[in-house]
Amino acid sequence: MRINEEAPDFIAQSTKGTISFHEWGRGSWTLFFSHPKDFTPVCATEVSALASSSDEFKNRDCKLLGLSADSLESHFSWVDDIEETYSHSIDFPIIADKNLFVSKLYDMLPADASVDGSRSAADNATVRTVYIIDPQLKIKMMMAYPMTTGRDVKEILRVIDSIQLTATKKVATPVNWRDGNDVIIAASVDDSEAKKLFPDGWKSVNSYTRLVSQPKKG
Repeated sequence: MRINEEAPDFIAQSTKGTISFHEWGRGSWTLFFSHPKDFTPVCATEVSALASSSDEFKNRDCKLLGLSADSLESHFSWVDDIEETYSHSIDFPIIADKNLFVSKLYDMLPADASVDGSRSAADNATVRTVYIIDPQLKIKMMMAYPMTTGRDVKEILRVIDSIQLTATKKVATPVNWRDGNDVIIAASVDDSEAKKLFPDGWKSVNSYTRLVSQPKKG
């Protein structure tokens, strides 16, 4: 699994029906995130927070797709529990991966991981990964989290903003960048091309860093 490789295809059952991933995800951005087990406290807060931010992802043409290494029956009970506890409707699918097929396919677990009913969340601890996948089904970002550290929805949105901007503009985003901040002219753009792309000029921080106002999206 590497950046810019095609995300592996799969067919799996989910809380919203059967998902044929390439068919489901092609043409829009996807945030694919995984969980080691249902009814785990940190994961429940994440699912709820993503649900409450669903409009933010829709505004970025980004679908949400969850996965947990449990059965579909367990997923339905867990979703009911999250909705009752946190008062947010879970309107995105969560893949049932009790057989660990997708977890292994996406290299979240070793290929020889045992599939049996005795597996705990600790056994599946590495099933805590976030993937941002573009409309052409290419992996653009991967982040893996320990079980004790909740994911940051604002940071995920920030990364999506950066990736979507830099996919269409010849710029990069610096440390702690937020949408609307200055950006860096891509190193692949020489000064001659930069003058055409950014006629208002730029600020040279050093010989290889040129700051410019963020270009309009689109």
